[in-house]
Amino acid sequence: MNITESGERIPQILGGRVRLSKDRLRAQCLPDDVSCSYVRVNVDDCLAGHVFACRWSHKARTVCWVTQLVVHRDFRERGLAVGLLNHLRQDDDDIYGLMSSHPAACLAAAKAFGSKRQIALPYRDLDTEFLIGGISAVPIGFTRDNAEGVIEASPISYVKDAKPRGSLFDPEDTSGAISSVYSNFFVDHTEPLEALAWVREGLDWPLEELLDGWEFLLMVEARHRNRSKSWSASEPQPSF
Repeated sequence: MNITESGERIPQILGGRVRLSKDRLRAQCLPDDVSCSYVRVNVDDCLAGHVFACRWSHKARTVCWVTQLVVHRDFRERGLAVGLLNHLRQDDDDIYGLMSSHPAACLAAAKAFGSKRQIALPYRDLDTEFLIGGISAVPIGFTRDNAEGVIEASPISYVKDAKPRGSLFDPEDTSGAISSVYSNFFVDHTEPLEALAWVREGLDWPLEELLDGWEFLLMVEARHRNRSKSWSASEPQPSF
């Protein structure tokens, strides 16, 4: 199996219902004059998945924002998404962020970037600023306190124009969403909603409802490793 990194190549979109032109894909995932990363994974000489990310600075902190995470349906449920995200990480990253309509992307990001400490309590307590449930403990207060500034500082137009929505940002919100953004990106939610129903059978899904034109919002503060050690020495290599 082979993983390569590049800031130039743009592969075709795999296994998704969204179709983007090459120019629009580059504008949304690899914009000019922005630090970008591209990681792909091959399985038996087949392109099985890839991830794009862009980095920018907000209040002297480095934001690593996942702009696209795709795994071909023939290679899902093998841990490839988590492996791709782990390989994306850099020691100087301070904040990880993701907007996605697919719960699997959020689960993978929470596992790759979030706390390794599992909290299995079957309830959600917003007052303690933690999402408690099947996803690793994600400090929801961090998203609430930083989302607006991080999004506003983004050099990516579709991220910059997104509006935080849900009860996390507005206690009077009755939409059923907790942490989402209105991205004005209307796509077929059939597959994400099917996945969401499946996820809810096994855990207390903390981000709640997915509405038309909305995407889930997940932000995680980086857990910094010992900077004197290399990535491979301080963390296990991704397993595929």
